[in-house]
Amino acid sequence: MLMPRQKTPNLTTPLLGGGTFDLSAETGERGTVICFYRGLHCPICANYLKELEKRVGEFAERGVNVIAISSDGEERTQAMADKIEAKNLRFGYDLSLSVAKEWGLYISTSRGKTSIGIEEPTLFSEPGLFMVSPDQSLYYGSTQTMPFVRPHFSELVGALDFAIANNYPARGEYTGAV
Repeated sequence: MLMPRQKTPNLTTPLLGGGTFDLSAETGERGTVICFYRGLHCPICANYLKELEKRVGEFAERGVNVIAISSDGEERTQAMADKIEAKNLRFGYDLSLSVAKEWGLYISTSRGKTSIGIEEPTLFSEPGLFMVSPDQSLYYGSTQTMPFVRPHFSELVGALDFAIANNYPARGEYTGAV
């Protein structure tokens, strides 16, 4: 289980358009938001990523980098980027499912074609949203077992404003006896 204020697992993926995303090399003043999504087959992911695309600038204004990552390959990831008309959002692809598990993501099996007629991969990860501090420690994390009921990016932007103004620490760090 990932713990706030503790180092997250390493994370590297190829990027659409070339290059590699390497979490340890990120340079955002206040960190990086990582949005793990299910893949091209998920219509809820497309809507969610459209909202994230709209907010990339707001995160950047606060010193936070943003990336969306899935286990889809390059072709399906490009199709998702095209579908949401991404101009600012970085996309990583080919997420290893073993790495997804290290991040605490749930893994699902295919149920065939989705409501939009796209075949699900044999195995894929369910959504997760993380804010990682510049020292690669976990600041915020949320994982889902289903595609529904995800954190709102507008609330995360607002929470960042509060955290910045009040030097608010990551919470949930206690691991002792209860």
